[in-house]
Amino acid sequence: MDAVDALLEIARLLERERASRYRARAFRQAAAVLRELSEEITGDPSRLREQKGIGASTFEVIRQAQQGRVPDYLVELRGVVEPEVASALRPLLRGDLHSHTEWSDGTTSIEEMAQAARALGHRYLAITDHSPRLRVARGLSAERLREQIPLVRAQSDDALTLFAGIEVDILDDGALDQEPQLLAELDVVVASVHSKLRMDGAAMTRRMIAAVSDPHVNVLGHCTGRLVQGERGTRPASDFDARAVFAACADNGVAVEINSRPERQDPPDELIAIALEEGCLFSIDSDAHAPGQLSLLDHGAARAEAAGVPPDRIVTTWGPDRLRAWASAEQEE
Repeated sequence: MDAVDALLEIARLLERERASRYRARAFRQAAAVLRELSEEITGDPSRLREQKGIGASTFEVIRQAQQGRVPDYLVELRGVVEPEVASALRPLLRGDLHSHTEWSDGTTSIEEMAQAARALGHRYLAITDHSPRLRVARGLSAERLREQIPLVRAQSDDALTLFAGIEVDILDDGALDQEPQLLAELDVVVASVHSKLRMDGAAMTRRMIAAVSDPHVNVLGHCTGRLVQGERGTRPASDFDARAVFAACADNGVAVEINSRPERQDPPDELIAIALEEGCLFSIDSDAHAPGQLSLLDHGAARAEAAGVPPDRIVTTWGPDRLRAWASAEQEE
């Protein structure tokens, strides 16, 4: 098989498995290096191995692919990485409203995320890097976000619309961690709690209701903040009045995110049921921090289908024009 294709498939599988970002990045870097090398170098094993960005593992993958083989490491990964979860809902999803790039705590460029979205058949992708308060994730200042917006939109073409967005931190009092006039310029605003997840339930309820009542907010991200598996360990769900928060979401046209990351499974099934009863819209999102994680939408789709969420109440089944009209209507109120 083609060596570049092999390297990139390995990177995607590692990303989907949420392996170390450095491992996946090494294979993406090797693919980028290999693309630029002359046939004279790629055909000379000793010179190829000396190239910066080609390490022992990536060299072996390239060598085996050049021999006409599917590289051993790729065969191994294909056998151990969990295949996509089949559901009738997954083919109905048209896009994704929650993804990250190297501008904050993602691993790759805007362009690489766009390319991966096109490969999956997405009609749109929102780039929603973090806001300033989340310093550990290199959250974007107002200046950096203004710089990013035109770069995001410039990646749109006839096949894929890239929405300029943000995952804005919900501050302790329910205010949003970015300038209101800048939020108004964005196409999509996902609001999420990332701090003081164990605060008093009544205070957390007020905090979340205040956030989803802000006319700039389109999606309430990973609402409980819980972690149920994975290398970061586990974390309990935040305490809040789910019925009151979801009623506020429904009143304000804010979609409740069904976060597709297996380590989150957020909201829990019982909260999805409450959101359904309260008349909420939903957004099935990947929360991808690397291109290979965009495919995690299958997990969210399977959970939504099992919970009986009607497809038309899932905004990410809508086409880009309807999606844009809904999101802009929220911000104009």
